[in-house]
Amino acid sequence: MLGAEIARAYKPMPEAYLRTADCLGLAPSRCLMVAAHNGDLLAAKACGFRTAFVARPIEHGPGQTTDLRAEQAFDVVATDFLDLADQLAC
Repeated sequence: MLGAEIARAYKPMPEAYLRTADCLGLAPSRCLMVAAHNGDLLAAKACGFRTAFVARPIEHGPGQTTDLRAEQAFDVVATDFLDLADQLAC
């Protein structure tokens, strides 16, 4: 897992994704962005990343109203990280 520190950019800036792939020596299509935020995944997808939405319906408390479900066709849509691991055959 890599973050903004190594990329020197913040999501959803393309550099946040592309520099991370570059640091790993991978093409973006060989990377999987896993997030609970539709906007972050859309930005990663636009950079050529594969995408996985993992629901976190109470991330911001019980009154959360955004990012409750995948709003686009992502490569993987999971209910939690165990479901993600199962879908990825990990």
